[in-house]
Amino acid sequence: MTSAAYTSTQKFLHWSLFVLVLLLYALTYGEDLLPRGDPTVDSIWRLHISFGLLLAGLVLWRVVLRGLRGAPSLPDEMSAPERAAAKVGHLVLYALLIAIPVLGILLTWFRGNELSFFGLFTVPAPFPPDRTTARSIRELHSLCADGILIAVGLHALAALFHHFIRRDAILTRMLPKGAK
Repeated sequence: MTSAAYTSTQKFLHWSLFVLVLLLYALTYGEDLLPRGDPTVDSIWRLHISFGLLLAGLVLWRVVLRGLRGAPSLPDEMSAPERAAAKVGHLVLYALLIAIPVLGILLTWFRGNELSFFGLFTVPAPFPPDRTTARSIRELHSLCADGILIAVGLHALAALFHHFIRRDAILTRMLPKGAK
């Protein structure tokens, strides 16, 4: 099922996920500014895990909503290769948005840590720690996180191209009502 426009909930989820991805990156690389052994690093990682779990929940909500509601049709002027690129781009974004939190959860557990959501609840690791597996998962998690920055950058460039060069409604259909 496709619709004529994104719903306000779809727009909220889109921009919330964007902000969360940036925040998670800031937390990750903000840690590098602190001296080794600083207790603030533990707080940063607890926040990173909590916001990562929030990201996972919002991604799940977004995927379900996309499945139920669909997405607005692409402009008729778009060529078949452009339509294919748009579909592949969105597929890559969704795949990374799913993979990153799943890998983060597995990484936390293979390190032997429990998942905590802002201290409200915890989920203990269902298996014993394994440093070798944790290292491999960490590399995949980092690779996917770098990949999402590239995918988001290309996504943004495509939206800006459509807005300023093509002058179609691709970008404005995801902006809050009244924004141009």
